[in-house]
Amino acid sequence: MKKAAAFALLAGSASLLCMPIQATPLPQELRAALPVATLSGQAKMRFWGFEVYQATLWVAPGFVEAAFEQSAFALELDYLRDFKGADIARRSIAEMRRQTPMTLAQESAWEHQMRALFPDVKTGDRITGVHQPATGAVFWSNGRLLGEVRDPAFAKQFFGIWLSAQTSEPQLRRALLASVKIPAPTDAAP
Repeated sequence: MKKAAAFALLAGSASLLCMPIQATPLPQELRAALPVATLSGQAKMRFWGFEVYQATLWVAPGFVEAAFEQSAFALELDYLRDFKGADIARRSIAEMRRQTPMTLAQESAWEHQMRALFPDVKTGDRITGVHQPATGAVFWSNGRLLGEVRDPAFAKQFFGIWLSAQTSEPQLRRALLASVKIPAPTDAAP
């Protein structure tokens, strides 16, 4: 059961479900970083019936989903299960590979940085990542600054886990980008 939950830590299985949830106020740590951010969307992730986390996306004015890496935003994950920080980092790298190819040096460096940043989480803990265009990402845990990764390529691939058109979980992406109004995929053949 722990392995199934760890596998579901980040999006990565077709059996994962998105459940809309109610809006929450802008977290304190975001009031300075993104003072005019608005809630874009939220979703509760489930895997094999287990709740994994609640994801919330906050966006700054002018956010464009097709060029998310050019905008300021924050992604908040409220954990509904316990996970090891090392497992979060490992699963993040696996999902980042889905976006664009990475060199072995990038994978190693980025996983090392995430392992150093991401703490073990318990049910109720929250990790928030703030995307800083052309700079990288800053991470918070329960309102406490964890640190940053000053690498725009890392930030694009990391947040692409949830926001890229190549995400493994398009339902989650649609839910997070609800206020951005991305079109739903069509089944019509030309």
